[in-house]
Amino acid sequence: MKLNKIKYSDLNSKAKENYNFAKISSALADYGYNSMRLSDDYQGADFISLHVSGEDSLMVQLKGRWSIFKKYLGKNIKIAFRDGEDIYIYDHDDMVKTCETHDLYVNTKSWIESGGYACVNPPKKLIPYMTKL
Repeated sequence: MKLNKIKYSDLNSKAKENYNFAKISSALADYGYNSMRLSDDYQGADFISLHVSGEDSLMVQLKGRWSIFKKYLGKNIKIAFRDGEDIYIYDHDDMVKTCETHDLYVNTKSWIESGGYACVNPPKKLIPYMTKL
């Protein structure tokens, strides 16, 4: 049997989301999490990850890049995204508080008027506030 690797850039948006879910859930498995995809965004989450200990669960929103959105505030959402081969995850509300503390992105037109802000590359100043899987 011969398998051919695909190019991520050739995938449509739904296929990219499926690909990202597979990559991120695989990385979380290394930390003892079993991930289950949800058929719709339940409370903002694309999937739920349960730890094998039974003592922790994560509600995760998949993103294509680092981002914050007002619609996720107060929902206990973790944001996970890929940056090349690197995978990052962070608590959304904690990240918004960090942005407020450092006066980053929360005073932009995008955040104020559209309710969100995203960066193509993860902001270097905020990498210490994320977990790299």
